[in-house]
Amino acid sequence: MARYTLRVNGEKHEVDVDGDTPLLWVLRDELGLTGVKYGCGVGVCGACTSHVDGVAARPCVRTAAESADAAITTVEGLSRDGEHPVQRAWRALDVAQCGYCQPGQVMAAAALLARDPDPDDAAIVAALRDNVCRCGTYPRIRAAVRLAARLLREAR
Repeated sequence: MARYTLRVNGEKHEVDVDGDTPLLWVLRDELGLTGVKYGCGVGVCGACTSHVDGVAARPCVRTAAESADAAITTVEGLSRDGEHPVQRAWRALDVAQCGYCQPGQVMAAAALLARDPDPDDAAIVAALRDNVCRCGTYPRIRAAVRLAARLLREAR
């Protein structure tokens, strides 16, 4: 066991865990951030997608030790009031069906829009292609990303 200081959602947290503990388990079990979902555990489904230093990343394949100096943002930290344009678009278009993958989808979409504020459909598909939705809400997800992009442009 070792002590790590993690910067999560703008706050510092001290955790005592083994360095090879997946960041996913630290976020969920140590910090109680259950919006970060366990899906596959090997980085291929996207359910756990969060931001690490502003880039979409998979906490299931990052260790606590690797994450000690990073700025980590989970879906809980995207917006304190749930009013991030991506979250607003998701609600407006009623994207979620079962909802399990949606936190990861939202975080992947927010990372895309941070680097490309006006993505075309090909860019949206490319950015979210590794986020699996078992319910098949991909058309609503793409529409929500387009709406979120418009909301971001209008806010400027």
